[in-house]
Amino acid sequence: MDRQHTLRHGDTLAVIQQQGAELSALDAHGHAWLWDAQPSWPRHAPVLFPIVGRLQQDSLLHDGQRHGMTQHGFARDRAFRWLEREERRCSLELTADTQTRALYPFDFRLVLEFTVGDATLRCVATVGNPGQAPLPFSVGAHPAFRWPLPGCEGRDGHRLRFPDLDTQALTVSRLRDGLLSGEEETLPIPGDGLPLDTALFARDALVFRDLPTRRARFCGPSGAAVDMRWDGYRDFGVWTKPQEAPFLCLEPWRGHASPAGWEGEFNGKPGIVNLPAGEEASFTWTVDLVPPGSATAG
Repeated sequence: MDRQHTLRHGDTLAVIQQQGAELSALDAHGHAWLWDAQPSWPRHAPVLFPIVGRLQQDSLLHDGQRHGMTQHGFARDRAFRWLEREERRCSLELTADTQTRALYPFDFRLVLEFTVGDATLRCVATVGNPGQAPLPFSVGAHPAFRWPLPGCEGRDGHRLRFPDLDTQALTVSRLRDGLLSGEEETLPIPGDGLPLDTALFARDALVFRDLPTRRARFCGPSGAAVDMRWDGYRDFGVWTKPQEAPFLCLEPWRGHASPAGWEGEFNGKPGIVNLPAGEEASFTWTVDLVPPGSATAG
């Protein structure tokens, strides 16, 4: 029982795991919206900390010393400590210990807070620096939503929209071996949104750096939609496995993978946050789940 906690509000349900502070189920309107971690990708919504993406040689350089750090960091694989467990809200905490300091030689406090409402989920990640020097880090979310969306017969006809942008194109950065390759691509964005197809992900994720909006909408031909908003995050990743895996990840990030060939000190890494001693910073993402048949989902 202590390993997970269920949040409820009306017919909205969310399950949070102690391991990784990971959202593992999200139901509303009589449908399951979150990917169920099948073998093709055995995660639901991992927390990314203290890095997003990969580092060159999978190592973190600090004061001339190298520390092994695999993709997306260690938080997603650590057991958090419960702080609060209420009907609609819960929070969990991860702090530095001997194991984390071997990988990431800093003191830190990471708190994840989840709240459910009427067909909505809000997640706040707060990073605190109890140390005496600036804390370098990145943080991100990686929730995977079912594709096709509820009420849709197949994956065709789904789109990604940026409702607050008046643009016909956006620039995406491309990855190679998990690192920013330096290659950029202009994606046409029609008025009704970017048509989604697995071919888009043949070269890994779409990385929107410094995206000039804080809202995206994943919508299907049934009228169902996942409307995501975020605050504090600057970059946005969109990903699925190109082998027809039935999910789409919508990923607000503060930070991103290292540029290929970049091997400097971690506190100078492009996209890194350097949090002053004694301070904290919060990063929020929220999803509103729009049911099939909605006229406002497109």
